[in-house]
Amino acid sequence: MSEKRALAVLFGGQSSEHEVSLMSARSILENLDQEKYRLYPVGITKEGRWLLYEGPYSGLEDGSWQEKGVPAFLAPDPQVHGLVALEGDRARVIPIDCVFPALHGKNGEDGSIQGLFQLSGVPYVGCGVLSSAVCMDKAVTHTLLSAADIRQAHYLWFYAHRYAAAPEAIRNKIEARLNFPVFVKPANAGSSVGVSKVERPEDLDAAIRKAVREDGKVVVEEGVKGQEVECAVLGQGDSVQASMVGEIGASAQFYDYDDKYINGTSQLYIPARIPEDVAEKIRQTAVRAYRLLGCSGLARVDFFVTEGEREVVLNEINTLPGFTSISMYPKLWTACGLSYPALLDRLVELALEKAGGAHG
Repeated sequence: MSEKRALAVLFGGQSSEHEVSLMSARSILENLDQEKYRLYPVGITKEGRWLLYEGPYSGLEDGSWQEKGVPAFLAPDPQVHGLVALEGDRARVIPIDCVFPALHGKNGEDGSIQGLFQLSGVPYVGCGVLSSAVCMDKAVTHTLLSAADIRQAHYLWFYAHRYAAAPEAIRNKIEARLNFPVFVKPANAGSSVGVSKVERPEDLDAAIRKAVREDGKVVVEEGVKGQEVECAVLGQGDSVQASMVGEIGASAQFYDYDDKYINGTSQLYIPARIPEDVAEKIRQTAVRAYRLLGCSGLARVDFFVTEGEREVVLNEINTLPGFTSISMYPKLWTACGLSYPALLDRLVELALEKAGGAHG
């Protein structure tokens, strides 16, 4: 047996999705083959402290990792190529072969932490700095996909400070350009946090205030009547694959944070209840958008299929989708014959391949 790879799994983070990250990380840690990897779970508290935790994985969700972890961080110096753990007045270096970020939302999938990985010289799972930042910002994603003629919901976006200065002008613009209901979203938050469905113009103000609590930029999208479907994408360069398409029968007004991670009440249909030609168009569009935005490793691409005409409308791209036991990304690949542990192995291989072929 060849030597085990040293793999750091990052979780937690200063994000509204901190708790989801703990669930994703626990699933990932429990499914990684310990014959192949030496695992170093590293948690980031909501205050931004980094802790190396080597207790049972159940400690991620009950919070004991914060009490039992020792301060440790990824060194930005590529000569270190790993973690620095602080034990009393001594520092211990732990060489790392690869980092698996199980971080969602701000500071986790927006390019921030990817910049640190890049500086450290340690290979990492998932998209790079630019593609992470682009896909996290719904306004930028919309703009780039529009330029490529990829169909999306009608939308507009604005900065919070512009709304504060001229709220009526922006509300008038929304009413003139978009049909209700609309969805008001923070441009950078992830996972439906801060999102409101607005049926009437008079409810816009409260929804915009809610979105602004999460981000300084707001996106307003016209509601699309149709099925919500998702496609998992894996790979990079010329070897990008799209999974079969899955469908979400939402139990709430829309597929919200509680549905995704807490209640687990949404009905998932794998494969989706759509004709094969529509599914094929979704797969092709998912790969096209993934390549266009420079993604690598993995992403989940979400779509609507409209009622009646069955038009394919791209909703958003998630560069670090949920990896919990009820998450669509691993479920889709399992349905395609790639087990959860084999999927994790493939993601680590892709990270090492990308680092081997990277220039700077």
